[in-house]
Amino acid sequence: MELGNLAALMVRSSGRPEVRIGLIDGPVATQHSDLAVANVREISGSNGATCSQVGSAACLHGTFVAGILFGKRSSPAPAICPACTFLIRPIFSEHITGSERMPTAKPEELAAAINDCIDAGANLINLSLALERPSTTGEQALEEALNRAARRSVIIVAAAGNQGTLGSTSITRHPWVIPVVACDLRGRPLKESNLGTSIGRRGLCAPGDSITSLNSDGPPLALGGTSVAAPIVSGAVGLLLSEFSAATAAQIRLAICGSVSRRRASVVPPLLDAEAAYQSLLSTLNPSVRRRVA
Repeated sequence: MELGNLAALMVRSSGRPEVRIGLIDGPVATQHSDLAVANVREISGSNGATCSQVGSAACLHGTFVAGILFGKRSSPAPAICPACTFLIRPIFSEHITGSERMPTAKPEELAAAINDCIDAGANLINLSLALERPSTTGEQALEEALNRAARRSVIIVAAAGNQGTLGSTSITRHPWVIPVVACDLRGRPLKESNLGTSIGRRGLCAPGDSITSLNSDGPPLALGGTSVAAPIVSGAVGLLLSEFSAATAAQIRLAICGSVSRRRASVVPPLLDAEAAYQSLLSTLNPSVRRRVA
């Protein structure tokens, strides 16, 4: 958490239930003793919101990401904003096996999940996934869902991908999305992280190398990649939304991504600096707009 300068912000706040975070991922083992589930709501999709097979890859991935966001602060997971409200919208099937660290989803399925989270009142949505089998119809539906999120001021944080390529996808090149690259403990992008012009211009780097979080069936484990880095940024955004409840989504995005985002020329985005974002909002917002924890 020191690498993303999150420690001070986490001391100030554990989040607020008024901030609703959509988790589009695998189902979550909500019975896990190290998850703070008091403010968890399930949004049923084609798959159940809770795990029916706790050993499945989908359940493991969803529970691991959940631990980063709303594990108990006493747990081995990062547990960034456990007091926020979480809207669990599963999109990965538990019948799919394998150890892929970044599961995939069809564009039309992702579009439906994003719309479900928007309809449920999400302020922020985390996407730790990649697209599979793009189609013209599916891509159009996804773009419309992302456009709707922008109109409704729902911040979207998305993993940049782990294919080690230079380019973008229909998710990462959308102007409203904050793409996230995984970096090592020195702040250098992992070699498997995707990079690109849109990622460098609007995105962030965040810790994504051997991050420890919760296992759905067994002791904690360490994983890496952009699907691990994305919820670290989402957690930081959740805390900023909690601390500055009257700030607009655009103001929060500007603070966390940096005011020079439109002028970036590098394909590598800057490192997350949660404390700098907090101080920026504190200094630029009118006192009547601030909401600080006493």
